[in-house]
Amino acid sequence: MPLGDDCHAWKKKTTDVKDQYDFKEILGTGAFSEVVLAEEKRTQKLVAIKCIPKKALEGKENSIENEIAVLHKIKHANIVSLEEIFESKSHLYLVMQLVSGGELFDRIIEKGFYTEKDASKLIQQILDAVKYLHDMGIVHRDLKPENLLYDSMDDDSKIMISDFGLSKIECSGSVMSTACGTPGYVAPEVLAQKPYSKAVDCWSIGVIAYILLCGYPPFYDENDAKLFEQILKAEYEFDSPYWTISLIQALQHPWIAEDTALDKNIHESVSAQIKKNFAKSKWKQAFNATAVVRHMRRLLRRRLLPERRWRTLTLCPTCTYHCHPTSRV
Repeated sequence: MPLGDDCHAWKKKTTDVKDQYDFKEILGTGAFSEVVLAEEKRTQKLVAIKCIPKKALEGKENSIENEIAVLHKIKHANIVSLEEIFESKSHLYLVMQLVSGGELFDRIIEKGFYTEKDASKLIQQILDAVKYLHDMGIVHRDLKPENLLYDSMDDDSKIMISDFGLSKIECSGSVMSTACGTPGYVAPEVLAQKPYSKAVDCWSIGVIAYILLCGYPPFYDENDAKLFEQILKAEYEFDSPYWTISLIQALQHPWIAEDTALDKNIHESVSAQIKKNFAKSKWKQAFNATAVVRHMRRLLRRRLLPERRWRTLTLCPTCTYHCHPTSRV
């Protein structure tokens, strides 16, 4: 069900956030925000609080309102959630779930055993979550491996979609045309500066699936202009039913819905390619989940965190604005 005209109807608490939460450690900082590990005083539940100075929001008020409106509406097992919002004279505080499982690629490299079936299960979870978003009238517009985080360190941990800084609520009659996304994952119609639809998320999922199976991206160049040229020259037909498949069709595909994905171990080749192709800073945000996981492991070793809590921790570590280069031709 689309969100409708009340998509910005979210409420902020004006009480002091520190009356309810004990601030512990700084998990990371960005150009426009700081994320702090905090504990709810009443329940001892650990959360991540994104602290955003209002001065940094000047001229970007609509962007943060849009992100909060989206987060406030969505509740899904594979999407990092917004718990509460606080506002002071100088700051906005977004109280988020906390994830302890680390980034997608880091976990694949660490595994030692990784199969097509593992990739199939990952893509199934992503498809299910994005279908939920699309049914709600929400387009993510920045799906990429850095925004896919594991919920916990458990071997069977679910994957979580994070970072809705570029997401868009589809209102009736509106057309999306803003060029945005991350180089390498952005759809060709966005680069061509044409009106586009929810299908841009499907394109990004396709790129992610490609990487999960071979370890390297379908389009790559150090120069963004050349990279975009590669994407624009891909063989596709916008009006052809074979150009792409819908999320429903993807969820029904035998590789996702049935038992056709192979159990053969492809870890060695895929992890080697991931290390080779995604080690450069261009493909990794400086402020990411890896640093958070290292930090929380140190806390655990010092016995500051009871081990039983780790199964419920979630984290949205990415910065709202500065980490998402606008894609332009």
